[in-house]
Amino acid sequence: MRILLAEDDPLIGEGLRAGLRQLGFHVDWVRDGEAAERELRAHPYAAAVLDLGLPLKDGMDVLVEVRQAGSAVPVLVLTARDAVPDRIRGLDIGADDYVIKPVDLHELAARLRALIRRAHGQPQERLRIRDVVLDPAARTVQLEGESVALSAREFDLLHVLMLHADQVLSREQLEQHLYSWGREVESNAIEVHIHNLRRKLGAALIHTVRGVGYILPRESKK
Repeated sequence: MRILLAEDDPLIGEGLRAGLRQLGFHVDWVRDGEAAERELRAHPYAAAVLDLGLPLKDGMDVLVEVRQAGSAVPVLVLTARDAVPDRIRGLDIGADDYVIKPVDLHELAARLRALIRRAHGQPQERLRIRDVVLDPAARTVQLEGESVALSAREFDLLHVLMLHADQVLSREQLEQHLYSWGREVESNAIEVHIHNLRRKLGAALIHTVRGVGYILPRESKK
């Protein structure tokens, strides 16, 4: 999942970016509020981690602006502001979670996974569509109860398709979900990963909508 990290402290930011990447997230890191607002408006992030004490524009103001613009991206506020009025205001103006620094990295990842699945109407930790079960925390996939070995990119692509089940996603949309800044994308990368997923999980799992993109239906198409 591709997320935005807005944190001006270089040590904290680098640590969070590196740690979240190790836990399976693709992280774009910005260091000021104006950049955070710009990126949240421009890209379909699965979630955002937002510090409040950002230069150029306070994190609270960023949150107000993106919510007024209609963005529903899940936002986790991660801040040193621990006063109860700050927490109340942050949640009231649109934060989905509010966490006080310092935070355990694994807890932060778990909170992000929870926000992402709730944003897609998924109450359970594991995603299940037909005979395929995906566990975002363990990063495992099973087909009819048997483990299936996927590459990291194949897992991420399947995760996106399962979260957006019954929705057609174009190649460009999939690339935006899967690749953070500075990651070179080969022109046929999505097609190759789709081919591999079909080979490992069944040709009927993912459908091609010619001229549009790909869809993973919840129910098998007869």
